[in-house]
Amino acid sequence: MHFPLHPDTPQEGKSLEDLFAGRGMDLKASYNRMKGLMDAEGLPYGERSHTYNSRLAQELGKWADAQPGGEKLHDALYRGYFVDRRNIGDAEVLLDIVQAVGLPVEAAREVLKTRSFKQAVDADWAKSHQYGVTGVPTFVAGRQGVVGAQPYEAIAHLLTEVGTETRG
Repeated sequence: MHFPLHPDTPQEGKSLEDLFAGRGMDLKASYNRMKGLMDAEGLPYGERSHTYNSRLAQELGKWADAQPGGEKLHDALYRGYFVDRRNIGDAEVLLDIVQAVGLPVEAAREVLKTRSFKQAVDADWAKSHQYGVTGVPTFVAGRQGVVGAQPYEAIAHLLTEVGTETRG
């Protein structure tokens, strides 16, 4: 399910300093904390200076889900945004990523041009709003959710609340 993270971000992006201005955030400390978590999981993570609008990338991701080998696009978009600091709000950047994973570029170009997966992403955004999603990750079970990276106990509590039976 897709989620509208900073949907008002302009196509050219926005600096993280501007995005978090007035919130008293230490961006370097936030990066170091996240980098440590990602390193512990063996995931690549780069130091970004900007955020970019992910709407077109989400629409392209919906399209890719229906393509053979499309799952590769999600990892490539992650790497493009969080590691290589690419503007995933730019259609040409997205098409470069599509080509790199071997998906049909002209079909992807048509998806971006016609916005043929807009309604599917709109539906995801509506559902994420209904569930109260305000960040990622969010774990949803039985129409209830737990937002953010949570300890095991919080997720176990969610599952207990919705009546999931434990295994022996």
